[in-house]
Amino acid sequence: MTEYLDNDDSNRFTKELRNEVVKIIHYTFPLRYKFLPESYVLTENDEILGLITVLPKMGNPYKIIITRLIFQNNLYDVGKQLVEFVIAKYGAMGAVSFSVKIDNSHDELVQLFLNDCGFRHCSYENLWKIENFNGKEYHPARFRICQNSDAKKVSELYNAEVNSLYKPALIRIKTEFKEPFFGGITNFYKNRYVLEEAAHRRIIAYLSITTGDNTNFILDLTTCDGYEISYDEVLAFAAKEISYKKSNFYMFFKQKQYTNTSEKFEEYLHSKGYSCIQTQCVLIKDFYKPIKQKENALQVFLFGENGIAVD
Repeated sequence: MTEYLDNDDSNRFTKELRNEVVKIIHYTFPLRYKFLPESYVLTENDEILGLITVLPKMGNPYKIIITRLIFQNNLYDVGKQLVEFVIAKYGAMGAVSFSVKIDNSHDELVQLFLNDCGFRHCSYENLWKIENFNGKEYHPARFRICQNSDAKKVSELYNAEVNSLYKPALIRIKTEFKEPFFGGITNFYKNRYVLEEAAHRRIIAYLSITTGDNTNFILDLTTCDGYEISYDEVLAFAAKEISYKKSNFYMFFKQKQYTNTSEKFEEYLHSKGYSCIQTQCVLIKDFYKPIKQKENALQVFLFGENGIAVD
């Protein structure tokens, strides 16, 4: 079969076949060791009514990402049952949060998660298509490969740039910025880079370049609000790095509206005439809730079944 597919499809198909045995064994792993997507179906009289796929967060498997939800037309109760099933299953295994990103145009699906499944709307992520960019006009920014030893500083940079309103939901631990041990088995690959301030060797920017098909590349940039960083030079660096692997490709820039630099970044994207091709709602559900604070009291979190939602 694979010889009739094009090169990229052939590679992905054969990789999936090789990983099939690993996936079967993967279902038996405790949550802390999970790293691959897992899927479940709801059936009735041997008919499949719906399917849900979840993926443990790389570097923090106690965060569960819902990546796929399929059900027959208008059977929203099936969708609800599938979501409740994975929350109960992985919650019992120790998961503390569940997240899903849904296209802003899918109102009914958003309402399913918000009203029926107890998620909360956290923020938005926009995807901008970079077109007609000539990287040769700019000097590429001097990023270097991100090492595992940089993970703590990168997580501090990322968490500092998350808007305080969203910090409880979106902060990330250092292991989420480390190169995963089983990265070669996943169905995508991600390259990570950091930019340092020359004088004090302080990390002032973090860039990841991710692709699942070796044609479309998503750039995710986190910068320190206290430094002026040229987005043109960042794009020039990314284009140069991707060109080493692929001559024809498409670049997309992810804009995270929950960061302090989001508005400045959006102004740049508009000024260049780039198009926002997708807006996704970031929905979160978790198992903790903040207790009402008294004056000068510490913030305390209770763990239980009726929690608020976060990533």
